Amino acid sequence: MNTLLLMLPYLFAGFTLINIIYFGYFFRFWFFYKESTLQTFQKSETGVTIISCAQNEAENLPQLIDALTRQNYPVFEIILINDHSTDGSLKLLEHSASRYKNLSVIDLKTERGKKAGITQAVSQAQYNNLLLIDADCVPASANWLQFMAQKFTEKKQIVLGYGGYRSQKKSILNKLIRFETVFTALQYFAYAEAKNAYMGVGRNLGYTKKLFTETEGFKQHQKHRAGDDDLFVNQNATPNNTAICINPEAFTVSEPEKSWKSWFIQKRRHVGVSHLYKKKHQLQLGLFYISQLAFYTLVPVLWTLGFLNPWLLLLILSREVFAFLVLRKASLRLRERNLTLYILILEPFMISVQMLIFISNIVIKPQRWN
Repeated sequence: MNTLLLMLPYLFAGFTLINIIYFGYFFRFWFFYKESTLQTFQKSETGVTIISCAQNEAENLPQLIDALTRQNYPVFEIILINDHSTDGSLKLLEHSASRYKNLSVIDLKTERGKKAGITQAVSQAQYNNLLLIDADCVPASANWLQFMAQKFTEKKQIVLGYGGYRSQKKSILNKLIRFETVFTALQYFAYAEAKNAYMGVGRNLGYTKKLFTETEGFKQHQKHRAGDDDLFVNQNATPNNTAICINPEAFTVSEPEKSWKSWFIQKRRHVGVSHLYKKKHQLQLGLFYISQLAFYTLVPVLWTLGFLNPWLLLLILSREVFAFLVLRKASLRLRERNLTLYILILEPFMISVQMLIFISNIVIKPQRWN
């Protein structure tokens, strides 16, 4: 028999053990991390600037503005950016600015894009601590600002939050979107807690004006449409300057994409900037994905060739049980309880879709931001 075929069981065992080690890395965080409780206000409470960039979000803005203005926090301002909207968003924003003294509007005239809008907002921000939220999101509670803001300290300049998506019944796409969101959070929270932060999500993210200014903001990746969140964190996070916040009251909730095509395009754009991550993160994330892909690819191959002996079957079972426990724990903590029954089906499905995205990005380059 071909020597390479004889090596397959050993190759499979090696990749599976690597994958189990990664899940052990995640296990340490999701089973033992304890989130802090809400602190009482201090007389000298530090002010916070909330920033959100909107393009044709007239349908979502009223809900966002209502939720932000009702935040239970003593000192904060809201800066909303209109990015060349054509649906009446600007008129709605200007009306809101006339109603709320702590709300101001930036109307982009020449420059375009979220990065340009955030850059202008940061330059105008009154306060050093900044919180960013997408225009199609809403905070999960009136304490969102307080929970996120209390994570800022003299040393902590970046705060990573969780941005989930609304659940829709009888939708396979919706389950996949929410599972992929949980799976991503499973990783970036665990990495950050291990002093190895590599990304955050713009739906719920905080950093300081000082850090943004000193690092020249998005200058290094201005030409890329994506990356206002993950690339900024990847380039500027250090072992000691990043905090995490996973209290359910500090989550944000967004409307998910409704079609496979729009979601696929969105993911292509996001994945298209991963090659700009630090090399160590590319290697760490790449090895984890390869170990997953090898596991789900080689199981049917080994079964077809008749190589699945009792030891390999035990290894497969151990990996599946361990992965299920960790993913279930993360799903429960991120309030995605109704995903737990589908975990072992959604994981290989997600990996297959990610491979399609990877291949499509090689064949056709994602459109860059102009």
